[in-house]
Amino acid sequence: MTEETIPNSDHTSESSSISFVAFVLSLAHTAAVHFGDVPDPVSGEKMQANLPAAQQMIDILSLLDEKTRGNLTPEERRLLEQVLFELRLRYVEASGGASGSPAPEPKSRIIIP
Repeated sequence: MTEETIPNSDHTSESSSISFVAFVLSLAHTAAVHFGDVPDPVSGEKMQANLPAAQQMIDILSLLDEKTRGNLTPEERRLLEQVLFELRLRYVEASGGASGSPAPEPKSRIIIP
């Protein structure tokens, strides 16, 4: 094989690579979809909330937070902490909080790309 035909994992095209920030924002956007904060892209109608799926996205981000501790830049750490804070707050609001009654529909503070 020539050098030209051997795939080289060290060289990835910029369009196919993903940054940590983009990954975290993608997970946050998925959580926003599960909260029903993002309208259906085709119909424009509000989608029904799926709180167990939203909780799963929060759990995934929490796991990511735990496993990357000490390996992130200060900016990445702040972003991940802020996204987790906002998602957890949104979950409490969506689930009715401690009162057990449904909360009024709050304006989402989740970062939506």
